[in-house]
Amino acid sequence: METKLQGNQPGTGRSGVSGLGGWLILVQIGLYATLIIALYELVVTMPVFSPETWNMITSKESEYYHYLWGPVIVYETAYGIILSAFCVFILIDFYARKAIVPKLMIIFYGGSLLLGIFDYILVMQIPLAREMEDGSTVQALIRAGFTSLIWIPYFLKSVRVKNTFVR
Repeated sequence: METKLQGNQPGTGRSGVSGLGGWLILVQIGLYATLIIALYELVVTMPVFSPETWNMITSKESEYYHYLWGPVIVYETAYGIILSAFCVFILIDFYARKAIVPKLMIIFYGGSLLLGIFDYILVMQIPLAREMEDGSTVQALIRAGFTSLIWIPYFLKSVRVKNTFVR
């Protein structure tokens, strides 16, 4: 899985380490974990679309009504579906060692952070959601920020990345 080269890598003219080892193992674990969590959250969210629950939060007669509940739930569901599909797409290209993977990973990390911030701002406009916020969303956003600060530069500067994703 991992190759450490002293000279040039055959066929690429590149020297240094290559392969899916090293820090890329953590990236793989993160992609699989993100995929599993996104799919789990989709399954957990699906009951919200039952007629009773949906009407409870989107009907103006309901005490739980807020005009943003519907758009927020649809946004988060669409985001979960797109994130899951994007993770699968990245993993396929990752193992095929496609040259586009570094760009996809930068989009993945940066996009996840930006869309998470947008979601947080949107959700905090709903009084009931604001009351239920326990700080875990802010912690997740901080974690996403640190993740982006670490992995985006890694995918921009790493010799292993440059030597591995060449196809």
